[in-house]
Amino acid sequence: MSTVELLQVETDMLNMDFSKKLVIETDLMPWQSSPAQGVERKPLAREDKESGHATSVVRYLPGSSFKRHEHPYGEEILVLEGIFSDETGDYPAGTYFRNPPGSAHAPFSKEGCVLFVKLCQFQKGDQKQFQIDTSSQTWLPGQGGLEVMPLHEHIHEHTALVKWPSKERFQPHTHFGGEEVFVISGEFQDEHGKYPAGTWLRSPHLSSHHPYVEEETIIWVKTGHLFLE
Repeated sequence: MSTVELLQVETDMLNMDFSKKLVIETDLMPWQSSPAQGVERKPLAREDKESGHATSVVRYLPGSSFKRHEHPYGEEILVLEGIFSDETGDYPAGTYFRNPPGSAHAPFSKEGCVLFVKLCQFQKGDQKQFQIDTSSQTWLPGQGGLEVMPLHEHIHEHTALVKWPSKERFQPHTHFGGEEVFVISGEFQDEHGKYPAGTWLRSPHLSSHHPYVEEETIIWVKTGHLFLE
């Protein structure tokens, strides 16, 4: 491999060291073009430029579309704004998707939309395909004053929306298998800092913190999936 090729490989890989904590305020990032005209993205972590493990915020401008494609290792989507569509229907903000390995679709957006997207990160044996309109689901009581909306679980992996009431303080805890958080509304906080809406946090296996909020806050959270090889 030449020096130029090596530098290209290093450039394409982004934030793939799962032993390090990451905090990214996505609203401060510029949009980047994608292979599809009118579809833009903010890459947060990726294994390669156009393939493999990837986490990103994606924006479809009104009338834009992406060609039909397969998900060789699965796709997970949370619609943040607007209406996301494919040949199976229209999905408004708040819709949570899981498209397993081997699935395919041709997505588009008539009015435009913004998505939180995770590619090629399904656990072995996870073949569930579904869509949940979280706006029509019921919040369940969680620990302390929290309310929880479970979205998916597989072996040790758990994904949910969590609503924090104003002034809620949770107990200090350790993340077995790591934790990812995307702040949907409000401002999430812990002893390390403040994280406004649009912030993505990735905390490694056996990390710990003492989270709290001052205002009502809703987060998307995934735990138990960041074990080091």
